[in-house]
Amino acid sequence: MKKSEFLKKVDPVFLNGICHRGYHDADRTENGLNAFQNAIDHGMAIELDVHLTKDKKLVVCHDSQLKRVTGKEGMIEDLTLEEIQKNYSLNDGESIPSFEEVLDLIRERVPLVVELKVYKGNGKEVAQKVKEVLMPLVQDKSKYMFISFYPQALFPLKDTGIVRSLLIDHQHGYVLLLRNCFESLDLEKEMLTWKRVRRYQKDHFVNVWTIKSEEELKKAVPLSDTITFQDFDCEVVTQSLKEKYAK
Repeated sequence: MKKSEFLKKVDPVFLNGICHRGYHDADRTENGLNAFQNAIDHGMAIELDVHLTKDKKLVVCHDSQLKRVTGKEGMIEDLTLEEIQKNYSLNDGESIPSFEEVLDLIRERVPLVVELKVYKGNGKEVAQKVKEVLMPLVQDKSKYMFISFYPQALFPLKDTGIVRSLLIDHQHGYVLLLRNCFESLDLEKEMLTWKRVRRYQKDHFVNVWTIKSEEELKKAVPLSDTITFQDFDCEVVTQSLKEKYAK
């Protein structure tokens, strides 16, 4: 999809920067309702991650292993949603949210990037569940993007009319061969200077992840169309991108 067409299909708020796993900090654990509310309060787009639990429910968390964000061992895909919410708490004390709980909180007040996490080849199954949960609630498709490192999780979402972006890290640059199968690319910052990426970005939309400092921001802004960031002030990101588009 050409960049001009892509921009017509997405909310302009995406161009102000995207909060990686919500707008989290020392008091708000990533991918928790507190971090998402903080992003809403600042009018920022949100990126989050969804996994399919043992009982085929969608839970919002980055890692399959719960240890890092809860301090307690456990694999999401081996547990039911009830087991997760009853026996685990995020580091800030709040419950690990289901996808439905997050959607009920956001209610399209800010745009949302949904990353589909694949475990043992369940990409198609995750995609179908995301469609089942999300699509009946969608009022404005421009408020959403789907992203994944796994093409098999994105292919089933083509018929939703919501834009899809293929995530790629620099160690798997060969996946760029699939760049024209999706509406845009979501690239690790180390890839922005690659010649193939520079040619693609002239006419196609590119997001970059994950920018964690003003120094990285200054390098990334001229080479991308928006920024997924964490660990610093969202206003700095937004101002840098607004200055870019004002030129």
